[in-house]
Amino acid sequence: MALFVMARLTFLEAIRRRILLAALVLGIAFLSLYGVGFYVMRDMRNGALLQTNGPDAALIGTAFNSFLSLAGLYGVNFLAIAMAALLSADTLAGEIGSGTIQAIVTKPIRRAEIVLGKWLGFAGLLALYLALMAGGVMAIAYAGAGYVVPNPLAGVVLIYLETLLVMTVTLAFSSMLPTLATGGVIFGLYGVAFIGGWVEQFGALVRNQAAVDVGIISSLLIPSEALWRRAAFEMTPAVAQAFGVVVSGPFISISIPSPLMVEYGLLYLVVALLIAVRQFSRRDL
Repeated sequence: MALFVMARLTFLEAIRRRILLAALVLGIAFLSLYGVGFYVMRDMRNGALLQTNGPDAALIGTAFNSFLSLAGLYGVNFLAIAMAALLSADTLAGEIGSGTIQAIVTKPIRRAEIVLGKWLGFAGLLALYLALMAGGVMAIAYAGAGYVVPNPLAGVVLIYLETLLVMTVTLAFSSMLPTLATGGVIFGLYGVAFIGGWVEQFGALVRNQAAVDVGIISSLLIPSEALWRRAAFEMTPAVAQAFGVVVSGPFISISIPSPLMVEYGLLYLVVALLIAVRQFSRRDL
């Protein structure tokens, strides 16, 4: 019971601090701009299709809709990751620094339950946010062009896994470092994964194995970018999958992470959560 009470309090604290409200307002603004952009780009697509006849027209239309949908989902992916990092960076480090954690640890609740309860609360908050945002992008694509994103459940689950991974790693560092240091480390790791992922793509394009290896190593450091590219692959039409080329948001992915990388991401998340529990349990408050 203590675990779920802590999760509920974490969720309510996010509401009280208007974190959820701010995220929803910004999310609505993003979806509004995306809807306008989708409408404008739809007119460009229709103009291009008028000059194309035969089966090529359907193929071009599908590719265009897929590009616009995945570009929107790429934006949702980035916003969800930023929210995950900002939510959890201050949750332990900030309460330890301000001394408010003392009011919690003096209660009949184990430190492990505090960490796991906060993790559950943030996981629920991120699930709600991602469902609304990803659902909004897909609804706009369907309403604007009648386009249905392939394998939406698999893709959104992978994005959610990436978001949970970033949140959990942030929570682990928050149990050891001050808030600003935690934020710096997390965004530094995410930047390494992002740059490494695109070094891997260029390496695959020019068949440079050394560059591909750099990308793989960066994915092993933190597999956030690899999980997104796998999610984009799952939500790509089968025709494009057959050619091994995926529109990963506004970019092109040639090197597609295997399902083994998804399993590695799950293992990475579990280990990070165990580290968070262990470090907080041993920390002198």
